[in-house]
Amino acid sequence: MAASTRKAALVLTLTMALLAPSILGARTRPPSSPHHSQGHKRSPPPASPPPPPAPAAPTAAAGLVQSTCNATAYYDLCMSTLGADASSATADVRGLSSIAVSAAAVNASGGAATAVALLATAGAGGGNTTTAVDGTTQALLRTCATKYGEARDALSAARDSIAQENYDYASVHVSAAAEYPQVCRVLFQRQRPGEYPPELAAREEALRRLCTVALDIITLLTNNTN
Repeated sequence: MAASTRKAALVLTLTMALLAPSILGARTRPPSSPHHSQGHKRSPPPASPPPPPAPAAPTAAAGLVQSTCNATAYYDLCMSTLGADASSATADVRGLSSIAVSAAAVNASGGAATAVALLATAGAGGGNTTTAVDGTTQALLRTCATKYGEARDALSAARDSIAQENYDYASVHVSAAAEYPQVCRVLFQRQRPGEYPPELAAREEALRRLCTVALDIITLLTNNTN
């Protein structure tokens, strides 16, 4: 019994002797270094881009063009028409009305040229149709060219009236200019139904809208002077 006790004590002593170095090493082991070295700081996130600059405030001239076109029936057409003329940057309302009338006059001149070109085409191709049909069509196209020429002249007179500050006469001339091409369309509808040239139809509509813009600006001008 005593021998067994001494043997157990000897085993315990040997076990403690073997475990002692590992226990001491575990107690004296230096703390592990962090994953990232403390000498390197984390870089800050990239700065957000600066906000876009605010749009520049419209100039007084641009504001006048916009407010003037707001008073017309065709705002986009008014803005594009006035903006196409560099003098609109320094023009007052009377100058803007003159620009609009001039643009309508250019369209009327183009309408007259279109009718003349169609007349030349009708004359060149007359051999394939009867003389009566060719004669009627050519007569109608001559009338159209004349009416667009009269519209151009009326718009020129309207521009002169604006320069003289006679806005009532200017309105009468512009209204007449818008009506002249309608004569061309009505005559075609009566004498050659369905044959009204689409080129002239487009010219008529464009001139009508330009004259409407011009009339609206002249009305605004009249109201400002009264």
